[in-house]
Amino acid sequence: MNVLVLGGAGYVGSHAVYQLVEQGYRTIVVDNLETGHRGAVHEEAVFYQGDIRDKDFLRSVFEKEQIDGVIHFAANSLVGESMENPLKYFDNNVYGTQSTLEVMNEFGVKHIVFSSTAATYGEPEQVPITEKMKTDPTNAYGETKLAMEKMMRWCDEAYGIKFVSLRYFNVAGARGVIGEDHAPETHLIPIILQVALGQREHITIFGEDYDTPDGTCIRDYIHVDDLIEAHILALDYLKRTGESNIFNLGSSRGFSVKEMIHAAREVTGHPIPEKIGERRAGDPSKLIASSEKAKKVMGWEPSRTSIETMIGDAWKWHETHPNGYDDRKGE
Repeated sequence: MNVLVLGGAGYVGSHAVYQLVEQGYRTIVVDNLETGHRGAVHEEAVFYQGDIRDKDFLRSVFEKEQIDGVIHFAANSLVGESMENPLKYFDNNVYGTQSTLEVMNEFGVKHIVFSSTAATYGEPEQVPITEKMKTDPTNAYGETKLAMEKMMRWCDEAYGIKFVSLRYFNVAGARGVIGEDHAPETHLIPIILQVALGQREHITIFGEDYDTPDGTCIRDYIHVDDLIEAHILALDYLKRTGESNIFNLGSSRGFSVKEMIHAAREVTGHPIPEKIGERRAGDPSKLIASSEKAKKVMGWEPSRTSIETMIGDAWKWHETHPNGYDDRKGE
């Protein structure tokens, strides 16, 4: 089976490429390297540098490769930036998906697994969150992902393009040879680890007056390799059933920002100073997933659910790659 991975040079996408190659899939990667890294792409994958909004470029890939299914990670994903520059997010995320679906339809490719987000739910009325709960995003990033889901639903109706949307929560961990490298870094665990490495003086906690036990935001963390296993199961699910579906992916446990910092101190042995800052716009107080549907329907069983394992695996990558992909960036 030939799988096209959009955004396959990014943090999550590159882990997908490694697992696909290891499982014997012929893996084709498209990435514009805006935030991805050429050095993160598995050497056995076929790589094309380009933008999914460029339909002529995308057509050229589909013409050269016999694509059986698509896994779509190519999107901007920073909540704060999406609030400051929503048009960038609608252009890249929504139009990029429209362009992808148009080319898929032209070439008769009928299966797409889509990287969505818990941000589609907004501020949930209760936790854990199930797929039946209402979607009401509190930030532009979540709004674009919800628009992408809706677009796929109507493309299923009109063209028979079947999709699985995976709404996941905070991704963590690494697999040694590849890891998380963003510039600027905005994700909590790598920022905490940058403090441990002495690259930052302290970690800023954005608000400690949320309606949670210690006043800091609570999030559900999922190991990147567990997450990717669900994407590959979703491809198989589409192939077996020919039915579109939406699944949450998480560990079904919530950890506060302060709990994450404490765990990182234990794992790294470093003090990791903290300071309190202002709340960020669009941040819900508590996001915890119910992943029962994914377990029941797809047979997904996450095995790396310990927060110490997630932070420990991330720490191994950051300790050995303190400057990320350093001089290999943009190769």
